[in-house]
Amino acid sequence: MRFMARFDPIFQTALDEMTRLHTRRVLRPVRHVGAAMVVRDGRELVNFSSNDYLGLSHHPLLAARAAQWLHEAGTGAGASRLVTGTSAQHMAVENRLAAFKGAEAALLLASGWQANASVLAALLRLAAGQGAPPLVFTDRLNHASLHHGCMAAGVRQIRFRHNDLTHLDSLLARHAAQPGLRVIVTESVFSMDGDRTDIGRLCAIARHHGAFTYVDEAHATGVLGPQGRGLCAGHEVDLVMGTFSKALGGFGAFVAGSRALCDWLVNACSGFVFTTAPPPAVLGAMDAALELLPTLDDERARLARNAEHIRGVVRACGLSPDRSTTQIIPVMMGEAARALAFAASLEDHGILATAIRPPTVPPNASRIRLALSAAHTDAMIDQLATAIPAALRACP
Repeated sequence: MRFMARFDPIFQTALDEMTRLHTRRVLRPVRHVGAAMVVRDGRELVNFSSNDYLGLSHHPLLAARAAQWLHEAGTGAGASRLVTGTSAQHMAVENRLAAFKGAEAALLLASGWQANASVLAALLRLAAGQGAPPLVFTDRLNHASLHHGCMAAGVRQIRFRHNDLTHLDSLLARHAAQPGLRVIVTESVFSMDGDRTDIGRLCAIARHHGAFTYVDEAHATGVLGPQGRGLCAGHEVDLVMGTFSKALGGFGAFVAGSRALCDWLVNACSGFVFTTAPPPAVLGAMDAALELLPTLDDERARLARNAEHIRGVVRACGLSPDRSTTQIIPVMMGEAARALAFAASLEDHGILATAIRPPTVPPNASRIRLALSAAHTDAMIDQLATAIPAALRACP
């Protein structure tokens, strides 16, 4: 095969503009040393950019069960779930997941992006076929995959101010006379800000207006709620989405809800129907993580204490941790160039903390997103607490 380069000037011009705006990304490989350290360019760094919030990616039980299921069942599932890709292990993990989430049923999908983009699109298309287009109320800072799901269904989003449930309530009231199913789409913990939604109040508003609730729990599952069951635990939510690739230390995603909902998604969700099933090793890691989560209260408590300590350090430096109340702590820098400089200065002090820039965040809202893990030792937390003011002095 011979690849052509005749359109490269178009790509290069776009890349040059990204470079000018300090928004161009490049791939920089790392080698993981345990759950909290990486080696990059020959240098060991403490990793504060990982979403491995409980350090489970290097837990021996996950590794052992992944290896066991791989040796027993091979490296791949061999087909999509509706062909020959469904195994007893798939069903067992889904049953264990449903019990953990307190739901009638659960369904595994390949990734969080795929889950949100395809499940939400399928739901909204079904709602549109009920006689009137659905009215979809979304937090303006929802993850890009949630926005993509709405766009794929061809529906217009009615966006409420970030985490402003009073505004959501007023928008629902304003559209009360309009036909169509009401659907509320939000995250329980927002990945860029580290703040959380008041799920109890959200559910009360949804009940009052007869709205369907779709909640992304990717950054809460495993970390928050009783036994790490998420912020939706104990509340009346219609659909919860989550991932195994963050606090659960593996890969893949899921949705949980009623049996009828999950059975319908088996037939209607393109991201499930047309995708090869998760392989045995991935399933083994999922199963082991779900087994461990209820036993990790001490790790969750330490993670919360360390996050509160680092928020205090950030504030003492005159910087803003914004609205964070979780293990995700944004250090607001404003301009992309300043965020990149601050990240480089932190690296000089042995800390890996990636700069987050537009279009991931709004213009002039670039930041360092610190992501803490239960795998961080006290010495690592102290190193970060010392590095933040030192890096700020070098990069005012």
